[in-house]
Amino acid sequence: MTTTVPLPLRDAALADRLAERLSLVEDKLRETVATSDGLIAQASRHLVDAGGKRLRPLLTLLTAELGPSPHADDVVDAATVVELTHIASLYHDDVMDDAPVRRGAPAVHEVWGNSVAILAGDLLFAQASKLAAHLGHEVLVLQANTFLRLCTGQLHETVGPRPGDDPVAHYLSVLADKTAALISTSAKFGAMLSGCTPEVIETVGTFGEKIGLSFQLADDVIDLTSDGSLTGKTPGTDLRDGVPTMPVLLLRSLVAGPDASPEDRAVAALLDGDLSSDAALAEAVAALRVHPVVERTRELALQRARDAVADLDALPQGPVRSALVDFADALVDRSA
Repeated sequence: MTTTVPLPLRDAALADRLAERLSLVEDKLRETVATSDGLIAQASRHLVDAGGKRLRPLLTLLTAELGPSPHADDVVDAATVVELTHIASLYHDDVMDDAPVRRGAPAVHEVWGNSVAILAGDLLFAQASKLAAHLGHEVLVLQANTFLRLCTGQLHETVGPRPGDDPVAHYLSVLADKTAALISTSAKFGAMLSGCTPEVIETVGTFGEKIGLSFQLADDVIDLTSDGSLTGKTPGTDLRDGVPTMPVLLLRSLVAGPDASPEDRAVAALLDGDLSSDAALAEAVAALRVHPVVERTRELALQRARDAVADLDALPQGPVRSALVDFADALVDRSA
């Protein structure tokens, strides 16, 4: 069965090629996590079987279209590597965030406990590295550096900014490592393994880094403004869990300065209150949702997407470049 491309594409032939290759990635994902050990198989397959947008492997397949060998088997393997890495990071994130649901299914730690979830994530990271190893030294080094950035971002998020650090700058640094690094690597893998020039590889890598930041900033807006039935989680969950997001950081920065209005301080006071009840959380979300910091966050996401698209001027005109523009737009203009 052919997989549907999770992106509206203007070129039907390109969409068909990507859909066909995505179905190969799906097959490779399941083949890679298959094992005769029952518990390992169930835990490793849990989020693979739950599905997902598959945006990272799609980006790998899309940038591969810029090279002379877009349909090389190594491209499919690299697309599988980035999705395995992403899924593994979700296992760990859900343990650290105590998230009950992921992709519409119970989180792994809810089913088997924290220890199994962490070890299952480790197994997936190991499988991704094993698959990357035969793709060449350059790919393996980039995969290792990406894993290093993922861990660094998670560590910095957990510890928080140091005294004297700008919380907004710290947060953007965390997003760059936790989210943008893997999206950038996804773009670079496709270009590398299809035979693109170093200049093209660098261009798509920079594009991926910028849209990765845009993607996460858009998520911060979605957490406050979306319909919970679309996202699968209650709006404002990050507020309740004390997870820093850009709108909250911008508001706290505003309130710490001399220009804050009584309304600004009133919203901040709601966020600092007890949000354990659904009513209190809904009140805080409603107040923050209409505050200008949410629109400011949306503008920051859009600006990074525009910057990313501007970088694509270095690529030749054509359906692939147009699809990359659409990819950037889709990451920002979404409801889930």
